[in-house]
Amino acid sequence: MKKFNQQKFNQFIIENKVIGFFEKPVLLKSKRESHFYINWRNVLEDVWLTDKLLDFVLNFVEDLKLKVDCFLGIPEGATKLGILVQYKFAKKSKNFKKGKFVLPMIRAKEKEHGMEKDRYFLGVPRGKIILLEDVTTTGSSIFEAIEKLKKVNLKPEAVISLTNRMEKTLDLKNPKEILEKEKIKFFEMSKATELLPIAIKKLKPKKEIVQKIVEEFERFGVEKLKI
Repeated sequence: MKKFNQQKFNQFIIENKVIGFFEKPVLLKSKRESHFYINWRNVLEDVWLTDKLLDFVLNFVEDLKLKVDCFLGIPEGATKLGILVQYKFAKKSKNFKKGKFVLPMIRAKEKEHGMEKDRYFLGVPRGKIILLEDVTTTGSSIFEAIEKLKKVNLKPEAVISLTNRMEKTLDLKNPKEILEKEKIKFFEMSKATELLPIAIKKLKPKKEIVQKIVEEFERFGVEKLKI
């Protein structure tokens, strides 16, 4: 029996205002403009909500039957998430003991001195690594994190995104396909193409905003948005 419930997770997202709309487009980190946002800050700033999120993540991983020794958050949006998931994962383990689990963190900015491993990490991950991301847009943050792991001869088993905006890279490729070529699995816990119809029905943005979002997916989406 599956532990992760997609419908409940999508509802958790909607209820806690992770997704919403802009009348005027905003510039994303990817340098693209968008009329909708996905931001996990409201959840990750609240301890109770964060604890609920950690359970969603761990249940999702358990259902996938992924073997994992270490969770690692992609900076900076998922830094706290990675640390807290790893902590809760380790505490729940039957093998929880001194020296068994590391508590790693990727530095957002490379340290300019010191040993190679310390330049990129505060606590180097080990074993079977799963990268966690809050929101995937073009995948650039994922690729940067993978490059840092390569610097210390490590490679993630998989990447898990809380929400995938379902967009192509800047050169119009599918981030998931790029990762799969590197033999790195990619999983999203939620998709913008499934969340947006629910959010539109609940929040009722103007028709002009909805049309602009549909056009965004026609230009950059890895799949069409069906409203």
